[in-house]
Parts: sequence; C-alpha cells; structure tokens
Amino acid sequence: MASKLSALAGASILTLSTVLPMVAAEPRAVDPAVAQSKDSGVLDRANADMRAVIEQLMKLGAKPIHTLTVEQARAQPTPAAAAKKAIELKTGKPAIPEAIAKTQDIKIDGAAGPLDARVYWPSKPVDGTPLPLIVYFHGGGWVIANLDVYDASPRALANQAKAVVVSVHYRQGPEDRFPAAHDDAVAAYKYIVANAVKWAADPGRVAIVGESAGGGLAVDTAIAARDQKLTLPAAVVAVYPIAGSDMMTPSYVANQNALPLGKADMAWFFEHYLASPTDAKDPRIDIVGSADVKGLPPVTIIAAEIDPLNSDGTLLRDKLVKAGVDVTYQNWNGVTHEFFGMSGAVPEAKEAQDLVGAQLRKACGE
Repeated sequence: MASKLSALAGASILTLSTVLPMVAAEPRAVDPAVAQSKDSGVLDRANADMRAVIEQLMKLGAKPIHTLTVEQARAQPTPAAAAKKAIELKTGKPAIPEAIAKTQDIKIDGAAGPLDARVYWPSKPVDGTPLPLIVYFHGGGWVIANLDVYDASPRALANQAKAVVVSVHYRQGPEDRFPAAHDDAVAAYKYIVANAVKWAADPGRVAIVGESAGGGLAVDTAIAARDQKLTLPAAVVAVYPIAGSDMMTPSYVANQNALPLGKADMAWFFEHYLASPTDAKDPRIDIVGSADVKGLPPVTIIAAEIDPLNSDGTLLRDKLVKAGVDVTYQNWNGVTHEFFGMSGAVPEAKEAQDLVGAQLRKACGE
C-alpha cells in the first residue's frame, strides 16, 4: 500500500509539475467526443480500477460538463453511477450501498429557508451513548449533484468514524449565486450542532467534512465558526477541495482535459456560481490566497493525482502549516477527482476512507 501513497510532507508544487505530464498552458478547444477519448490522458495515467470506472462513465454517455446546460449536467450519468456499474461488471452482482443502521431525510434551517438533509447512523451504534457528529457537504461545483449522488461517502464516514453524519444539500447556482451555498453551509452547521441531541449525537464532539466544492465549504465553515464564536469543530476534512480560483496552477495545466473533471469544467462551475468576477478573490472562494486560517482545528486533506484541484490541496496544506494548524495531507496516485466515494470499485478510496476515519476517531474520541 505504501507504494501507492505520496510522501506526506515532501510533496510540493514543483514536484507535481515535474511528475505530471505537462500540456499547453491554455486549454485547447475540445470536442466532447475527443474529451471522452484517450486524448484526455486519464486512461493512460489512471490505474486499472480507476480506468474501469472512467470507461464505464464514457459508456454511460456522460459528456464533459462544460459542454452542457445546467439542466443537462444535473441529469447526466454521474461518476458514482459509473462506479456502481464497474462493481457490477467486476463481481457479477448488483452494487449494494454500504450497510449502515439507518438513514432519515429531514429538513434543516438554511440561510434563506429550509434545506434538504439526510442523517446517517453507523451500522454498530452504541446504545444510549451519544455519538460524535459529522456535518458533511457534498461536491458538484456549487451547481450540480445532490444527497443521492453523494450517498456513498456519508455512509462510509458514519461507519469509519462511528458517528452520526448529517449530509447537507445547500442552494446552488445559477439559481442562487455566491455566497448562497456558503451562507447555507454556516447556517446548516449552526442548526445541526444546536439540534444534535435529536439524532443521539454529541454536539461537543463535532467535525466538518466536505468533498470538492464541499471541501472548500468545510474549511470556510470552520473559519466562520471561529470568527462567530460558534462551537469550533474538533476536526475538518477537505477531500480534493476547491480552495482557490487560480486556474493556471500546475495541476490545472497538467489535468486540463481530465475526466470526470477538467479545467473548462471548473471554469463552467465558477461562471454559474459566482455573482461577479470579483467574487473569485473573495476569501471564501480563494481560501489559499486571502483567507485567514489561523486558529483552525486539525485539518486532513485528501488529494487525487489526476485532478485539476490537486494543487489547491497542496497550496491549502502549505498555508495551514504556515499558520500553525495541524495538517495531515495525503495524495493518491493513479486516481481521479471523485474517487473518495468509490471504495467498492477503487481500493485507494478505501485507503482514503480508512485514513479519514482514523483522523476523525482520534479528534472526536473513540
């Protein structure tokens, strides 16, 4: 397993730029059919298990997000669906969601009205003992995806951390632009902590976890908790977070045509969520550029090699370390953006979930 893992503290932007194949700094015009082909570089660089998922995504008919309307992007096949298909082809059996005790769909208070949320209880809860609480924010570039698309990760987190997980579906652009999702994340955190006892959870042992856009929301919510004197989470986990707005970083250049997320797709997300170009430099978007991260709780960052956001993770790591924050950083080679919730199809996802689970148990008390 160790051979699959990057060096914990030795990785740097320079290292990433020399390890990953470099391409032209500006993205070329990519025909959807070409972007779905070997030309993206993913099928060459991904390991066999990750490659199988990407191949299934192409076979399901998924198109590059930036070539679609918002409605089309929200309706098209997802990486999660491709992972399920890859599992079925590998095992010859239906892909079954990870077993947990139960789930419950609820409504919680957002910044401008009720939000959909889903509560997950671990498969082996301790009767009568309040469990740690995890507030989870899904990915989707603040524009697409929902609780169903990101169902696998909260299930894994509940079992790994032996915790109650509340997954939040925040407002999305372009219907509700910045800072709608960010405001909802903070409001949801307040509500969930205040109502933890409803779900047999301990509000004194809370963590925040997010993937992609949700990873940035997780960090931003921890900053807001610090600034607003709310309950400070015991830990933050940012899985391949959107932590900046610079799309000329080494990983954006190296992975500009990657699947399932490329540079043009990220530009599409920014276009549909940000209210104005100046929002790109707001500290809630450009965390690595202008946010104050001093005094945050321990942060774990999970990164994927074949991902335009890989450099965001290293830049965030370095900023946190400079600010004196306890940071655990791990990069997995041979996998793409969205790998974290694919434990049944991609072994590296299970490794990442194991690491996150250990960090959360340590922070929140086993």
